[in-house]
Amino acid sequence: MGFLSGLFRSRDAPSNRTAGSAYSFFFGGSTAGKRVNERSAMQMTAVYSCVRILAEAVAGLPLHLYRYKEDGGKEKAIDHPLYLLLHDEPNPEMSSFVFRETLMTHLLLWGNAYAQIIRNGKGEVIALYPLMPDRMTVDRDSKGQLYYEYTVSMDDAPTVKGSLVRLHPSDVLHIPGLGFDGLVGYSPIAMAKNAIGMAIACEEYGAKFFANGAAPGGVLEHPGTIKDPQRVRESWQSTFGGSGNSNKIAVLEEGMKYTPIGISPEQAQFLETRKFQINEIARIFRVPPHMVGDLEKSSFSNIEQQSLEFVKYTLEPWLVRWEQSIQRTLFSPEEKKRYFAKFNVEGLLRGDYASRMSGYATARQNGWMSANDIRELENMDRIPAEEGGDLYLINGNMLPLGNAGAFANTEVSDDGKEEDSDEEVLEVEEPGGDGDSSGGTDAVPQRHHRRGKLV
Repeated sequence: MGFLSGLFRSRDAPSNRTAGSAYSFFFGGSTAGKRVNERSAMQMTAVYSCVRILAEAVAGLPLHLYRYKEDGGKEKAIDHPLYLLLHDEPNPEMSSFVFRETLMTHLLLWGNAYAQIIRNGKGEVIALYPLMPDRMTVDRDSKGQLYYEYTVSMDDAPTVKGSLVRLHPSDVLHIPGLGFDGLVGYSPIAMAKNAIGMAIACEEYGAKFFANGAAPGGVLEHPGTIKDPQRVRESWQSTFGGSGNSNKIAVLEEGMKYTPIGISPEQAQFLETRKFQINEIARIFRVPPHMVGDLEKSSFSNIEQQSLEFVKYTLEPWLVRWEQSIQRTLFSPEEKKRYFAKFNVEGLLRGDYASRMSGYATARQNGWMSANDIRELENMDRIPAEEGGDLYLINGNMLPLGNAGAFANTEVSDDGKEEDSDEEVLEVEEPGGDGDSSGGTDAVPQRHHRRGKLV
């Protein structure tokens, strides 16, 4: 009756399961006949490379905790307990790099990343521990409230034989990937299992091709009747099969003849198929092909632009997921108004040395960066403030239009003080005045400085 009750359940009754939490059925066999799951997919070099690139990129970026200042700026909240957890050590067993790399790997393979939040009696977060996504279920209770149910195994604790632990949403740091209900993400591996399954099939075909002597199968023809064909087949395979036996000379007796019946891998476009599947997998994770070793369409002129696009269009959405999940789960309602977590991607967006120095020079001359601001970005020691390290300078040639000529009549006296210049205007007759035979008088006003300056 339990089975039938599931078939005849009332359709208008609310379900105690989220729409996106039942994505696991997408794992399994592909149209290429190969079983695809998160672990078999990682045996593909292209999948492993894409996952490793993204996981290490997110884990290697500095993650800082900031607080808003009253003047509208921000500063690092080093004194906050979460700063040490996010930046250095989320728990006593792993570093921040390993923690973020692990969660990012879960996010790329399963579409979700979970971490248990450990709090003290004051409600402060004191530790974060990763949880396996394939053992986590997101459900709703009878009141429609979300809860997380985790299956504990002996891998987690030898004293535990296996049980279910129900966790409140405030006790789980959940970073969902792309999904259908906004609560649970779908696995990229599950969604693209046919493309990955075809790549696995191509790789297996190539391995078996070389294992069989780097030549397709063929037919042994005998003019008579063979009493034991199985023995002849096994003898031929043991003598000439395998890449170690390739190019051996076969001696055929009793009028036997070998006729190959296969086609070459070039004719079957085997190599082109494998190359296309690598690009297909890179497209799934939105990783530029040159980062997984395909430099066919990369050049000196565009590879830097592709690297910048990787930061903007590939990494940035993942970083926003991380930042907003941290903001939503780890901060109290009051702290959300004052604190926020932010990844620093400036290091990945930096150009070469000449480009950076040119940009720094422009920023320095226009007054929006000081010497110490620049030195911090270059990981150099600060210049003391009394030596001008924190000064913001601007080019004196750039003045508002209304102030143009404001200092034209100001001179510096011998004692260093500014004073108005005492000058008189003399009218000098040009040659050809009243006494000149050429006629016409034009008095040209000229400035004459009493300080002996040039007239």
